Amino acid sequence: MKKINFLEKIIKKDLELGFPIKKLLFRFPPEPNGYLHIGHAKSIYLNFKLAKKYKTSVILRFDDTNPIEEEKKFIDSIKIDICWLGFKWKKETYASNYFYKLYYFAKHIIKNGKAYVDDQKKQKIQEQRKNPFEDGIDSPYRNRSIKENLFLFKKMKNGFFYDGDCVLRAKIDMKSPNMNLRDPIMYRIIKKKLHYRTNNKWCIYPTYDWTHGQSDYIENISHSLCSFEFENHKPLYNWYLNNIKKKKLIPKQYEFSRLNLNYNLLSKRKLQILVKKNIVNGWDDPRMPTISGLRRRGYTPESINNFIKNIGISKRNNNIDISLLEFSIRKHLNKISSRVMVVFNPILIIIENYPSDKVEWLNAENNPEEIKKTYRKIPFSKYIYIENNDFMEKNKKNFLRLSLGKEVRLKNAYILKANNVYRNLDGNIKRIYCTYDKNSLSKTGTSSKRKIKSTLHWVSKKFFIKIRINIYKNLFIEKNPDILKNKKFINNDSFKTKIAYAEPSLRTATIKNKFQFQRIGYFCLDKTSNKKNLIFNKTINIK
Repeated sequence: MKKINFLEKIIKKDLELGFPIKKLLFRFPPEPNGYLHIGHAKSIYLNFKLAKKYKTSVILRFDDTNPIEEEKKFIDSIKIDICWLGFKWKKETYASNYFYKLYYFAKHIIKNGKAYVDDQKKQKIQEQRKNPFEDGIDSPYRNRSIKENLFLFKKMKNGFFYDGDCVLRAKIDMKSPNMNLRDPIMYRIIKKKLHYRTNNKWCIYPTYDWTHGQSDYIENISHSLCSFEFENHKPLYNWYLNNIKKKKLIPKQYEFSRLNLNYNLLSKRKLQILVKKNIVNGWDDPRMPTISGLRRRGYTPESINNFIKNIGISKRNNNIDISLLEFSIRKHLNKISSRVMVVFNPILIIIENYPSDKVEWLNAENNPEEIKKTYRKIPFSKYIYIENNDFMEKNKKNFLRLSLGKEVRLKNAYILKANNVYRNLDGNIKRIYCTYDKNSLSKTGTSSKRKIKSTLHWVSKKFFIKIRINIYKNLFIEKNPDILKNKKFINNDSFKTKIAYAEPSLRTATIKNKFQFQRIGYFCLDKTSNKKNLIFNKTINIK
């Protein structure tokens, strides 16, 4: 029997107790104030997979309640990311669609004597709230009359006040150990920045906590699934819902463990610091844990979804080792990547017994994992390049590559023997003179009868193309970094570039293609690449 997670058990129990399966409805509610990161991929996977299992749907709702931070470009990127991960939403909605309803809900709470307009500044309100171990101090405006509060709230809405002059607060409990219940702010005035959708129609904007539950209610969401950072907000979520006019079922909030990934920051607010301070080159920098950054680096939707599936959904927060994510992408890329030959640190080979004017176009298998094999042509000639560290003049024990008097096989080509070297005036080896066995050509899908332990990759000097390689490492040197506390966590060697020599087949590479540069790692074409300047990003080492 397939094991189900605790959220599925809750839903199963609800259905057994009579909850109509037709009324199951989920949502994914991102704030459009940054790009999605891999932590959001967990929530996306959970909600959309549950919807698929119960043959229902997911509403994509943008909680756009803060015009200061929100932009349309973030909405566009979020939609692209969800589609790229392979999911489709039933309906696209915006919290700003509900501003009028939220306003009237708030008036209802004021009429019941459970909200008031506070003229104090934000800092003063924060001071009065104190901390969980001592009672908060009531605002001097807490006992304003219902009539006065309604009058002032309307003035707030109509633009009679400036930013920061006053706020609307819920009247709950200034002594509660849960700080979220100490008369939280429901509305604040923001006139200096226009909303990207509603423009200047509104001078007041609802807070996230006030908006979230009411939007769930308006949209008939049955199960509101949040990460554990919202667990302490749940009593407030329920308080708000219990104090509005109820004509239908109230959504229920359930929390699951958030994704914490070693050597990464999974917080839009902290990732925004990296972008604004130019520590990275934008939200889609391949070092970023954003979905767009991972995509640009060469990660696949299958690898991310499989990673989320394998770590599972639980109540317990824990740190996931980045090696699990790397294992997932490596496993998938091994199945789908074309094998090509690229030399990073070239040294020239001259095959003395190979004709100078001869060129052979040899068959090379694209991917041994393919069910139906495909091949490409690679040029072979008298002058080729191999990796510098694949040659050692005097052979040492356990060195299985090329050295004087020793034979190696060239991938998809011939067996080669090194005979001599040429040095420059500094004594450094500039080229290696070799001979080849003309009867040792690798056959398509098989090898010649001669067996050689070592196989080297190579490129033809006459036909190679120059490409630029972007090499990425972890952005942080600490497992659990905090950019707000210590910028020394930044890895200054997280990005390097290198020029390499590649076989000519890479001339036709596209962004959709994935490549294994043989014996080196997995790579993909960068979005800034063009025909005159081919740029490849390193995704991950082979091992």
